[in-house]
Amino acid sequence: MPTSLIVNADDFGRSPEINAAVLAAHRQGILTSASLMVTGDAAEEAAAIARATPTLAVGLHLVLVAGLAASAPADLPHLVDAAGRFADDPLAAGLRLARPAARRELAREIAAQLARFAATGLPLSHVDGHLHLHAHPAVLDSLLPLAVRHGARGLRLPRDPLLPALAWDRGRPVRKAGWALAFGLLARRAAARASAAGLAVPERTYGLMQTGQVDEAYLLHLLARLDTATAEVYLHPTTGARLEPLGPNPEELAALLSPRVRELVARRGIRLTTYAGMAGQ
Repeated sequence: MPTSLIVNADDFGRSPEINAAVLAAHRQGILTSASLMVTGDAAEEAAAIARATPTLAVGLHLVLVAGLAASAPADLPHLVDAAGRFADDPLAAGLRLARPAARRELAREIAAQLARFAATGLPLSHVDGHLHLHAHPAVLDSLLPLAVRHGARGLRLPRDPLLPALAWDRGRPVRKAGWALAFGLLARRAAARASAAGLAVPERTYGLMQTGQVDEAYLLHLLARLDTATAEVYLHPTTGARLEPLGPNPEELAALLSPRVRELVARRGIRLTTYAGMAGQ
């Protein structure tokens, strides 16, 4: 059977340039869904775009690292600084969750971000996390029941195979091996819990190993070799300039808009879908 593929843009709502890229990639390219940062600088604009574009599935991009909280700083003394910002380093953010008080604050913050998403009036397609911190056991255990209660249909887990990634790009091998080990263990635990909760989880999710570098050449390479029934690829498109090494990246928008990519999708019979579509299979 041909692969059912979710094509997702992360960081929706982070900036007007990212919002513009999401809309263009959905209307003119292969993008099927986006993950909304409800505390992003352009979150209100992103929600308005999504409400006007009902064919675009939108999920929550849970921010617990390198971003702002939805709750007041006084309500999260063990998680954020005085400005309400989480730690920029994922390891530091994860270590803060070792304290029981921090985990209680975590549950409140997850609920606050889901409530802010609900206030947009958009149906909740799925849940994922900025820098994948949602795969942390403490986060996942608080997140899953709340996500189901809010109507989520799916959960992203970073399941990007190491060896094919290194065959394509041998850069950063130690970092990639560390990602594969850490996220492989986390994803194995999370997948069983997500499945028990009735959430769709693709067999493969691509983007981790090539984060910030999902250009046309890589996307063509990936699509030509898809061999699972379900998969997701996530990108960080923008109409602006690249501001950070890991994205957002205007080349990723170009990849989503590429006629060659669209032709390959059609030729291989790849079914572009969303988490709701995948959950209904």
